[in-house]
Amino acid sequence: MPRPLRIAPSILASDFAKLGEEVRAVDEAGADWIHIDVMDGHFVPNITLGPDIVKALRPHSAKPFDVHLMIAPADPYLEAFAKAGADLISIHPEAGPHLHRSLQTIRALGNKAGVVLNPGTPEAMIEPVLDMVDLVLCMAVNPGFGGQAFIGSVCDKVRRISAMIGGRDIDLQIDGGVTTETTPQVVAAGANVLVAGSAVFRGGPSAYNANIEAIRRAAEQARGEWA
Repeated sequence: MPRPLRIAPSILASDFAKLGEEVRAVDEAGADWIHIDVMDGHFVPNITLGPDIVKALRPHSAKPFDVHLMIAPADPYLEAFAKAGADLISIHPEAGPHLHRSLQTIRALGNKAGVVLNPGTPEAMIEPVLDMVDLVLCMAVNPGFGGQAFIGSVCDKVRRISAMIGGRDIDLQIDGGVTTETTPQVVAAGANVLVAGSAVFRGGPSAYNANIEAIRRAAEQARGEWA
């Protein structure tokens, strides 16, 4: 059976002047998860937010907070993000010397653990830790900025990762350039969690429900669940 389909709006594309309102709006518009991109200006060329912002946003939604750490080193901050209200914490293999230990730490903190592959990172990097993760995130853009063009060749990697996962209880997430046009490609390749930023937040709060439902419908069609 295919894993449940999840739509996770990335607040990187939201209005940062009213983050709490934006999180509430996409929650009410039908988001399954809230995707939070954390960037340090070192591991990636941008700076976004830290654990205090995650803590401030936590009361605005009961949906799972899916926190993607684009920071290095990641280990010193895992506990802070767990205490701030993250439900799932994803890290990059390049963000520390001991990936297995970092994933163990995330789980010991009571969180689900994810591992992230950049477009240029081979899937072989995660094979030794697949039994330690709840999610594999495959980036379809180079991390650091929203609104980038989708890298179509990543779909081949998603297929290979899907085969690696096999019957394990692991979600396969795609992030970067997800739109109604690219959704069928990534879903057909095996992704079941779709992170969408600009495609969700364009048009303002009155459009969020329609934007989320358009992505969901495209995914369900690709999965043969909607005619």
